[in-house]
Order: sequence, then structure tokens, then C-alpha cells
Amino acid sequence: MQQLQFPSQFVRPNGAASAYGTIIRTTESPREIECRVFEQVTAALEAACDPEVHFAQKIKAMHDNRLLWQTLAADLADDGNELPGNVRAHLISLAIWVGRETDRVQSSDASPRGLVDINHIIMQGLRPGRRIDAPQA
Repeated sequence: MQQLQFPSQFVRPNGAASAYGTIIRTTESPREIECRVFEQVTAALEAACDPEVHFAQKIKAMHDNRLLWQTLAADLADDGNELPGNVRAHLISLAIWVGRETDRVQSSDASPRGLVDINHIIMQGLRPGRRIDAPQA
């Protein structure tokens, strides 16, 4: 099974934290790493839901989320991905939706709440033994 390669800004802490980051990357399972990256990106998106947040912070959060989903889609499209074909197809469809929704939010100054909700559902699925609930409005 190949390991998903996230862009360095998601998995490589800077400065003194880099040694700690190396330990985490070598002890976490790929699924745990994926969940941690989703948590990181989603926290920034949640902050971007605040109407008072600076525009640049909102754009960065949405850019990082789009990059995460593009990375995920590329991995899902790879022949070495071991997920069932129908699951891969559904997740790739979600990645396409994320790209379109990101464009819509950026061009209309709408809230990225829908992107946050999707990420929460994915994180629930990545955590073992967790029930997936519909997002709360």
C-alpha cells in the first residue's frame, strides 16, 4: 500500500518542532496522518467562517483545503490505491465539488461552512470506531 504524500506545509513542522514532527510521522499510521492533516486544515477553515476574519486568512485556508483535496484526489486516482473503486469514485467526486465550492465561496464572499462540514464527515470516517453523523447546522 502506497502512502499518501501530503504537501510539506501540512506535515513538516518548522524550527524546534521539526524533531517532534519527524517522530509523529514515523509513529502515526497513514490514516492518523490523514486525519491530523484534515484537522489542521479544517481548523483554519472554521476560523475563516468568522465574517470578521481577514480576507487573506480566508483565502489561505481555502487554498490549503483545495490543495489537500487535490492531493487526495491524485492519490485516489492512482492504480495503487487500495480503496474499493466505488469509494474512490465518490471521494474524487467530493474533491471536484470542493474545488467548485471553493471557487464559489471565493468569488461571492460566502461562508466556507459547507467545506468545513465535508471535512468533518471525512475526519469522522478516518477515526476508528466513530459513528458518522450528519453535520449540525
